[in-house]
Amino acid sequence: MTTTVTPPTNRAPAGPIKPSKAPGRGRQMLSALPWLGPSLILIIGVVLYPAGYMIYTSFRKVNKIGFDSGAAGWSNFKLALTFPGVDIAHIFLNTFIWVIGVVSFTVVISLGLAQFLNKAFGGRKIVRLAVIIPWAASVIMTTSIFQYGLNIDYGIINKFLVDIGILNAPYGFTQQPVPAFIVAMLVAVFVSLPFTTYTILAGLQAVPGDVIEAAHVDGAGSTARYFRIVLPILRPALAVAVLINIINVFNSLPILKVLTGPLPGYKADITTTLIFKYKTNLGPGVASALSVVNFLVCLVIIAIYLVVVKPTKEQ
Repeated sequence: MTTTVTPPTNRAPAGPIKPSKAPGRGRQMLSALPWLGPSLILIIGVVLYPAGYMIYTSFRKVNKIGFDSGAAGWSNFKLALTFPGVDIAHIFLNTFIWVIGVVSFTVVISLGLAQFLNKAFGGRKIVRLAVIIPWAASVIMTTSIFQYGLNIDYGIINKFLVDIGILNAPYGFTQQPVPAFIVAMLVAVFVSLPFTTYTILAGLQAVPGDVIEAAHVDGAGSTARYFRIVLPILRPALAVAVLINIINVFNSLPILKVLTGPLPGYKADITTTLIFKYKTNLGPGVASALSVVNFLVCLVIIAIYLVVVKPTKEQ
């Protein structure tokens, strides 16, 4: 029996396989454009175009009925900051007190509320639902309730304060600049609590229970555990809550419009409410100029927060 052995063939090895050429960055951007297009159109139409037009209008002479009579240079900015009867330094002071005060109290109260809502207790779902109601309700409606409740003639809050002995007689909380401004700050804190509380509550879900338990076993007290473990882990959630609150509170026109808008003068105004008074009295040009300044002030407050607090710093 003969066995046939096939000799090996001496074929040349195949050449190296060339990797497929990756698409360039430009081609990748073009391929993503159909998906990003609607969002880009929305950003351009809702954010960039209005902002650009506001800056353009701030350098134009536009009267109260919208007639553009030419370039204004920097005169709109000068008039916005030196308009007779307006103490612009006091307006800026009110703005800083408004933003820093409302955001600070909101965050501190929300930290306690979130810590409470994170615990297991009977009826927790109902309590969590109750906390979110002020956020779901209209800001104007909520503010109007406080305004009517504090009315000196028929306000139920005023009557309650008199009945329990805190006040000897009903007090006009919303009839004077300083108390009306303080009431507006309290309302702003009240309507800001739900969002901030739920943002911090979401951050608390990321705190590992075994780490807290290990710290407790090692002898760390509740205060030490909170400030050394919980708060550092909450940095990202706090950063989101504070930054969004700064922007929302800065532009929270309805609260001040309802509570301090009817008051004469400018003592209870911030830059946002002054913009709308300028638009009515001086026209869109001066109002746009103050809007540009207002935007820069908002950026300054955010920058100070980022530099001082360093919310993204690694622990």
